[in-house]
Amino acid sequence: MTDTVADAPATDVPAPADADRPHADATPDAEKPETDKAETEKPKPPPATVLLLARHAVTAETGSMLSGRKPGIDLSDTGREQAGSLGERLAALPIAAVYASPIERTMQTAEAVAVKHGLEVRELPGVLEADYGEWTGGKLGDLAKEDLWRTVQRAPSRARFPDGESLAEMQVRMVATLERVVADHPGETVVVVSHADPIKSAIAHYNGTHLDHFQRIVVSPASVTVFQLSAHGAAMLKCNDTGSLEELIPRPADDAPNDSAEAAAGTPSGGSAGELSSTQHSKGEAQA
Repeated sequence: MTDTVADAPATDVPAPADADRPHADATPDAEKPETDKAETEKPKPPPATVLLLARHAVTAETGSMLSGRKPGIDLSDTGREQAGSLGERLAALPIAAVYASPIERTMQTAEAVAVKHGLEVRELPGVLEADYGEWTGGKLGDLAKEDLWRTVQRAPSRARFPDGESLAEMQVRMVATLERVVADHPGETVVVVSHADPIKSAIAHYNGTHLDHFQRIVVSPASVTVFQLSAHGAAMLKCNDTGSLEELIPRPADDAPNDSAEAAAGTPSGGSAGELSSTQHSKGEAQA
């Protein structure tokens, strides 16, 4: 009988030369966690910054003149009282820095806040009043008769002051400056003392409101508007507030919210942002 394939004696077949080598895609188990860790670990966004926008207190010209960037306009006696009251209202907050538009009325207001925290006021040219050009120092009653006044009130995004800047340019520089401040103070509480129109334009921006609607916003002397700004967006906690700011005082760790979403958002004490009421807002005054 002839041998069949089945009956053929087994022969040794040499193994491939690289049979004992690890596959190119194979990674030792000890190394995998390091690789996975490098791939999964991403830099965390900076913590939210609490930004307080305060308007300067009143001067002898507030409500009747467009002071603009005119130098030499100090706070009135009433204004100094307002600034002192503002400093008292902010005294309990963990303020890390106080910035101000570099003219007298804003610097004097900011100093009343900074002294309560042992801080020096930092000048911040980017939050200066709008450059009203030829309108600077004019009487509001007279300016209201100009054709440009109607544009300023009805379509401010199209308004440019003679030999001055446009309101759109003002908003761009204001927001850009505030964003730099926020980037410099992650997780901190910061005060910026500015003027009515720049603050109104910032409120419009962070609330997603077109600049043409910013005249619907009121910012009173020595009022405070508060934003919580993070990588995930902006929340307005207070607007045109002239009352107590106790809700903004951080809670002790033992009183931290149990709700994980609220804790992650970093909502100050006093409840959700929507509950930080506007019932104490003062009646609007002329935005000069």
